[in-house]
Amino acid sequence: MKIRRSFLGLLALTLACGACQKKADSLSLLVWEGYADASFVRPFEEAHHCKIVASYMGSSDELVAKLRGGSASNYDVISPSSDVAASITRAGLAAPLDLSKVPSYNQLSQKLRDMPLVKANGHVYGVPFMWGPNPLLYDTTAFAQPPDSWTIFWDPKYKQKISVWDDLSTLYMAAQVLGFDKPDPSQLYNLNDEQLAAVKKKLIELKPNIRKIWSTGGELTNLFQNHEIVLAMGWPLNTNDLMKLNFPIGETIPKENTTGWIDHLMITSASSHKDLAQAFLEYMIEAKTQKLVADRTHYTPANPLAAQFLSSEEVKVLHLDNPDAYMQRIYFWQDVPRRAKYNEIWNEVKAAQ
Repeated sequence: MKIRRSFLGLLALTLACGACQKKADSLSLLVWEGYADASFVRPFEEAHHCKIVASYMGSSDELVAKLRGGSASNYDVISPSSDVAASITRAGLAAPLDLSKVPSYNQLSQKLRDMPLVKANGHVYGVPFMWGPNPLLYDTTAFAQPPDSWTIFWDPKYKQKISVWDDLSTLYMAAQVLGFDKPDPSQLYNLNDEQLAAVKKKLIELKPNIRKIWSTGGELTNLFQNHEIVLAMGWPLNTNDLMKLNFPIGETIPKENTTGWIDHLMITSASSHKDLAQAFLEYMIEAKTQKLVADRTHYTPANPLAAQFLSSEEVKVLHLDNPDAYMQRIYFWQDVPRRAKYNEIWNEVKAAQ
């Protein structure tokens, strides 16, 4: 009997130790750079006893390719922009949200919530997260005045001194220079063959001035920091990072205006951690967290209540004082029905000598 009790005690101790060593849940993200910074991710990990594992995408097309390529089950949370959020919803790649578990949803900008990008069949499939422009970035030491037009990219004096993004937004920018956004900016996302041919010709003419086509935000930051370029289409994240490095960076929206994005957080339909993922979405759109994300990225929060945690100057810089006026200068990315054709044109531009 004594031996039996000893055996049972040992078994109980073994099971207890096994429970102690149980691996914490892991939440896998596929998001834009800056969206999984330790400054705001770590408090969630500690509160929920989990581990956040983030992978970063360089373009919307990369995100869609990974989701459609059979690796969707590798990710729980994604941050699609407004150009692909609707197609991800339509394709059944995202799970419908239980908004009762995301109470901060009702605090988000009404204008952003009203957009039909992530709504279908009476369900909501994503939450607006952050938004912003694709601004013109420049080395302030190279210009007496801020550049006021995208056309400066084609100035011969900047040979090998500019960089553009490996993304369809570079096509949109060239289309703006050609005036294809007049009178309807949505035409940028519905260019016909003749217009796309003109965009291709315009961008091939730009190639002598291109030092490098960047694919990650860190890559563009390094190009400026190493004084390889003086002009680029970039992200506010680059401006923020370069300012922290005391680099003389300037950011502006040219007279042609610019394109931009509304990033959403969505849970993949293949996720095996949907409850934890919903808790993460709620945390990420809470006003305090939105402030921390803005600190890291320099993007504008979807939750306007984040303003209460920002200085008056920060509120102004992030355009939370008058977001509607700022949005008028940004032609937010839309679904591109002929996306394959756009990518074909962009690849031909990159391959051109």
